[in-house]
Amino acid sequence: MFDPMKGMGKASVYHAVVILFLEFFAFGLMTIPMLELLERTFKDQMFLINGLVQGIKGFLSFLSAPLLGALSDVWGRKSFLLLTVFVTCAPIPLMLVSPWWFFAMLSLSGTCSVTFSIVFAYVADITDETNRSSAYGLVSATFAASLVTSPAIGHYLGRAYGETAVVMLATAIASFDICFILLSVPESLPEQVRPKTWGAPISWDQADPFASLRKVGQDKTLLLLCLTVFLSYLPEAGQYSFVFLYLQQVIGFTKDKVVSYIAVVGISSILTQTALLGMLFQLVGNKNVILLGLTFQIGQLLFFSFGKHEWIMWAAGILAALSSINYPAMSSFVSNISSKDQQGVVQGIVTGIRGLCNGLGPALFGLIFQIFHVELNSIPMSPNGDDVPMKNNMSLSPKYTLDETILPGPPYLFGTFTVILAMLIAWFLPKHWQNMYRQVPNKDIEQENHISLIARTQHQKKALESGKMSDAEDQSINEQHCESTI
Repeated sequence: MFDPMKGMGKASVYHAVVILFLEFFAFGLMTIPMLELLERTFKDQMFLINGLVQGIKGFLSFLSAPLLGALSDVWGRKSFLLLTVFVTCAPIPLMLVSPWWFFAMLSLSGTCSVTFSIVFAYVADITDETNRSSAYGLVSATFAASLVTSPAIGHYLGRAYGETAVVMLATAIASFDICFILLSVPESLPEQVRPKTWGAPISWDQADPFASLRKVGQDKTLLLLCLTVFLSYLPEAGQYSFVFLYLQQVIGFTKDKVVSYIAVVGISSILTQTALLGMLFQLVGNKNVILLGLTFQIGQLLFFSFGKHEWIMWAAGILAALSSINYPAMSSFVSNISSKDQQGVVQGIVTGIRGLCNGLGPALFGLIFQIFHVELNSIPMSPNGDDVPMKNNMSLSPKYTLDETILPGPPYLFGTFTVILAMLIAWFLPKHWQNMYRQVPNKDIEQENHISLIARTQHQKKALESGKMSDAEDQSINEQHCESTI
């Protein structure tokens, strides 16, 4: 009889890749319809509501990610992959029922919007340190690949067949993802470290995420890395929440150009995280890859801060693609400094910090736009439903126009300074790590044990040949030696 918990085949990175691609492809289809729904429903309050929705979702993700990650370290990854994908995608069909229900459920879905952390823990279970960085790069590239074509497909289907067709397709893809996890994905966590039944008791220490959060402050390496994640992802979250409107209303991109921009940046990110990332890890090491990614991020934020022309934005997009090595590099670093039974919780901490940034980033960017009297208004439409380019139609302070100001994107300059601070902190990350999560072997002890093992083996061999020791006694001695070594 087929056991759905065992899935099909052996756990592999490709299972994680398919899960992540389907989930974010479904949401990528909804990119343009969600913006249009926000505009139709809330009009002048669309950015306030969007900030509120993302803020609640991000804060809930910050609270839940370490807990779900810790529980997955005990109960296994598959059940929590199923839970996170189901809850994250549940709001999609509600767009056809009620906008209010849709945005309310989208906010609450933050309680389980931590698929990334469970997927990274899944990958850590089945890879060694040598191959883990490349595997993380492949997973992150999959995220970029899911956004290469999905917004364009969603935009085209919406114009050709209406919003209902887009929502139905996204719902079908999300449902297929759930079925794929249920029927095809095998468990990655070894059976011997999991409870035999769901009724088996576990201690609060096993499931308490705050115990691990407290360790962040005690472990200097993990603390430095978490601060780097926070300061680098804060502007990234704010940037991506406003990039569609910014490119349209400030730079003059049409909606079709925005879709093309996403595709080009996405393809460039895929190439960066697959072909380039592994090579960089071998050449310069994990820490220097993080520093290099932060350098690229500073460059693209500066281009967004001062750029007024389309070619500058395209150059910024290439730099943004190169900076996409940040997240897999940081995730690989935190995985390498953590033990096997802590992968879920430490990845959950990183995902929780990113969730918090997803709430704070858009709010900070919106506040800075308002302080500098930059108002990103709703997108005007032509009579045939196409968007109208709006270069220089952005509302600025009456004292100057876009052509006169030297800083059209003040929030991006703020982001530049936070990433510079993140880079200074990352500079103190060790190239060779040792912390409370890992037991670094002592070479002298290893050598002594190795010599002892050789001597014991030779003695046992002579005893067996002379008949002084039985096979059962020989096996018993070997088992005792393995237990003492462990």
